[in-house]
Amino acid sequence: MTRTTLDLTGLKCPLPALKTRKALKPLQPGDQLEVHCTDPLSVIDIPNLIRETGDTVEITERNGARIVFLIEKIDGSIEKTNGALRT
Repeated sequence: MTRTTLDLTGLKCPLPALKTRKALKPLQPGDQLEVHCTDPLSVIDIPNLIRETGDTVEITERNGARIVFLIEKIDGSIEKTNGALRT
């Protein structure tokens, strides 16, 4: 299990969600992605993204403008499921 940190402070919607999605793709099941944001909409966008991917997320820190998400990559994500439906 590895933990990767992604600093997205200063970026505005939709960039935090898009960059988070891109950073999740190469991760292996059990790996964690720690995402640092300042965009207030990220508290909506990132959990919605994670609901789509099938991974897990929690907000580990929220003080002032800083929001930190801890995302764990789960085996059998929605991307694999969608791929199975297309074949």
